Amino acid sequence: MGMPVEVLASELLQLPKAERIRLLDQIVSSLDADAARDSAWDAVAAQRDAQADSDPSALLALDDVLGKLRAAVQ
Repeated sequence: MGMPVEVLASELLQLPKAERIRLLDQIVSSLDADAARDSAWDAVAAQRDAQADSDPSALLALDDVLGKLRAAVQ
């Protein structure tokens, strides 16, 4: 039988920060259901980031965006 999660967590939290980060990356990667989808979203985000850098006037204020979204769902 495996180690109880609480005991495992306690042991893992004693690792140095760099090791915990590395382990977390491995765990998250093991849960990734669709790497191609994530890669596509990363590409979209990079493209939008580049567009925002090249034309900051095209950016919208968060409050304006949230207001439009709220109005759309009501």
